[in-house]
Amino acid sequence: MSKTAIIIPARYGSSRLEGKPLLKVAGKPVIQWVYEKAQQSKYADMIIVATDDERIFNCVKEFGGIAEMTSVNHKCGSDRIMEVVSRHPEISYICNLQGDEPLIEPDSIDAVIKNVKEDDKADISTLIREITPIEAENPNLVKCVVDNNGFALYFSRSKIPYERNTNIAAFYGHLGIYGYKRKALETMTSLPQTPLEKTESLEQLRALENGMKIKTSVVDFVPVGIDTREDLETFRKIIEAKLAQNA
Repeated sequence: MSKTAIIIPARYGSSRLEGKPLLKVAGKPVIQWVYEKAQQSKYADMIIVATDDERIFNCVKEFGGIAEMTSVNHKCGSDRIMEVVSRHPEISYICNLQGDEPLIEPDSIDAVIKNVKEDDKADISTLIREITPIEAENPNLVKCVVDNNGFALYFSRSKIPYERNTNIAAFYGHLGIYGYKRKALETMTSLPQTPLEKTESLEQLRALENGMKIKTSVVDFVPVGIDTREDLETFRKIIEAKLAQNA
C-alpha cells in the first residue's frame, strides 16, 4: 500500500549548539515539539525520527514516538532519510522535516506533501516566503527564483534576482522543508555532487542540475530554526508567551 511518511532527521552533533534535539523548552525536548507538529499533518501516514544517536532514539521512544537508527557516516539529511525509506517499500511519498524547526505550521507541512503527491510534474516540493531586499542580502538566508508555474529556477546564497531595475520582481527566501516522490529521492541520493551544489553548498542544486523539477509554495510565516543558543531562547520566549496567553 502506498504511504506518505514524514521523516525527521536529527543529529546530536552540531558545531553551534550540540545536542539541540534534546534541549528542553517548557518541559519538552525540541525534537518532541517538532514531532507533535508533524502529528497534526492531515496527509502523513507515518512519522519517523531518523537519528544516528542513541540518546535521541531513546528520547523519542520515551515520549511515544517512532525512531530509527541510521549510519553515522551520512553527509546530509536526504541520505539519512533514504536509509530509512529503503527499509519501507510501502513509502511512496516523503516529507523531510527538519528536527530544529519546532514552529513549523502543520498547514505548511501539508502544502509540501500535497504538491508532490498531486502534481505529476513535481519530483520534489518545498516552501518559500517573500522577503525584503535587505533580507535578500544575507548569505545565510537562501534565496529562490521561480517560474510562472511556481517551479524553482535557481537557489542561491547571493541576492537573486540582481536588481538592474528596482521594485519589479519579488524576493523569496527558502524554507528548508522538502517533499519527495520516492523515485526522486532514490535518484537524487544516488547522484554525485554537482559543481553548483559544491559552489553554493546547497544540496537542492544537485536536483536542478540533473533536470529534476522542484515545485514551490509561498507561505507567510517566518520560521524560527534553532541553530544557536540565542535561537533557543527566542523559541522559549515564544512558547512561554503562548502558554501565558492560554492560562
